[in-house]
Amino acid sequence: MRISSSFLSGVNEESRCKRAVTLSTGMRRQLMRDGFVVDMYEGGLSIRHLFLYTDLLLCAKRKGGSAGKQTYYRFSWYLPLAGLRLHRASEQERSADLQFRVSTMRGKMFQLRQELKRQGRGGKGTGPRTLDRSRRKLQQIELWLLTHSPVLPLELHSPNGKSHTLVLSSLYELEEWREAIEKLKGENLETIPPDLLALTSSCVKLRMTQNPHLQSLVPDQEDQALCGTLTVAVHSACGLQQPASMYVCLEVDGYKFYDNKAQTRPSLSTLTPQWDEEFSLQVDGAQCLRVLCVLQTESGASNREDKVQGRTSIQLEPSVMLMRWKRCTVSMNQIEVHLSLKYSPHPLEPPSTIPVQQQPVFNVPIGVLAQQEGVLVPHIVRSCTEDVERRGLEEVGIYRISGAASDIQTLKSAFNTSLHEAVSRLRWMDVNAVSGALKLYFRELPEPLIPRYLFQSLADAIDIPDMSSRMQSMFTILQSCPDVNRNTFLFVLHHLKRVAEKQEFNKMSLMNLATVFGPSLVRPPEVVLGQCGPQVNISQEVVVQVQVVYFYLQSNNLPAPLTTMHLDTEEEVDT
Repeated sequence: MRISSSFLSGVNEESRCKRAVTLSTGMRRQLMRDGFVVDMYEGGLSIRHLFLYTDLLLCAKRKGGSAGKQTYYRFSWYLPLAGLRLHRASEQERSADLQFRVSTMRGKMFQLRQELKRQGRGGKGTGPRTLDRSRRKLQQIELWLLTHSPVLPLELHSPNGKSHTLVLSSLYELEEWREAIEKLKGENLETIPPDLLALTSSCVKLRMTQNPHLQSLVPDQEDQALCGTLTVAVHSACGLQQPASMYVCLEVDGYKFYDNKAQTRPSLSTLTPQWDEEFSLQVDGAQCLRVLCVLQTESGASNREDKVQGRTSIQLEPSVMLMRWKRCTVSMNQIEVHLSLKYSPHPLEPPSTIPVQQQPVFNVPIGVLAQQEGVLVPHIVRSCTEDVERRGLEEVGIYRISGAASDIQTLKSAFNTSLHEAVSRLRWMDVNAVSGALKLYFRELPEPLIPRYLFQSLADAIDIPDMSSRMQSMFTILQSCPDVNRNTFLFVLHHLKRVAEKQEFNKMSLMNLATVFGPSLVRPPEVVLGQCGPQVNISQEVVVQVQVVYFYLQSNNLPAPLTTMHLDTEEEVDT
């Protein structure tokens, strides 16, 4: 009984005090971390209070708290830290029904917040009771969203065969829990005997109750929180100790519970990743931006997890980045990430119950797509070429041997639906399907990368006998292309040159690559019925298409492409 009393006093202490408890063997148990998480069991979801002690995880149910009843906790489950295995499973997909309900609840929460703002200004019929009733409704909705909106699972597997799955809304928070648990696992600590823990399951009340963190309980700070559009440009990173494929995750707080997220595509395996991607996030009450660097596992390692290499948070100051770019450098575990932030305040529209559909990528003019993405080289081109360079440079017949038609159509559908999903699929797809999807994208462009009206000029220029005059004419024609077309064309050419550098393995010379890509990138004017024009033999057209691309590929002074549009004037770099 004395041992039980000592243990339970440690469980029942207030978490803010974090007092140590001495057990019979002289070990001191201490509460290291606690917080609210979503516990998944038998397909259901419930908010639980999780307590991390020096030797075990204890999960408690929160009971009561309504209709004037006192709030208390009941024991739910425990897992010893000794031998505990943690696994971050892939992000869960919400069912269509759940997605609709989440969107509906967000809409209700938005309307309630607007009502509370009006009531706070002292409108008619806005007495204390009305305000309290509205706040309680808001808290109920927010609690429901906290329970049903998270999609990031953390699996816990104990050597005794017991397993539990927690679901969190923030990768940042998930990593905080995992890091804290892994750190304690590494220490040689005593585990409480199971019979002692069995006594806690019969404990009627665990008197250590707290409320989940709700935005609706935080005092309104409109002058310090962001409401409008937060634009984040992720430029590059440095400080990696060895070449790796890495991507950056962004999470914003506020009334979206870190559901407001963005993620760059994975970089090539390099010491200095370069992304130059821009994201526009609609924010409501945001005060903090969380940044995580994640190392991607190698292709084919489906049983391995991507590893969070570093994380940090940025306090958002509206006045500093109001309507102008604020460039900053954030450091985490020797890695530095270069970002630019800009904030544009404006009234928010009510959330729609219909999910926002991404604009299609295929069969869309490349200038339109690039403008939608805010880049000079579309993400599909960069993602596919970088994936080929990551794992396909030594693939025999890359770009010549086509992947399975079904896989290519799957990638096409993914790019038309969700860039994030498409990039995730790339790494597990056959690399020939990735190269096939890129070729299909260029074939289906309504207007080729080199505009049709320049075809005849290129055909004439390629026949100029003098090499110097030919080169000057060819590059003058290239310079006359629209910015997006020119930079994308240059980007592809540099990629193909890197592919040809490995021709001893992949058997793809510059001429072979020009033969594959020429008809897609350079096309003659379309013949319009009823109009007279120069009669061009189809075989001659193909020769011109191939020779034009081959000429540029052979050039030693090919200009470097720009991938993103130049940002507005920025302030000096802050670290």
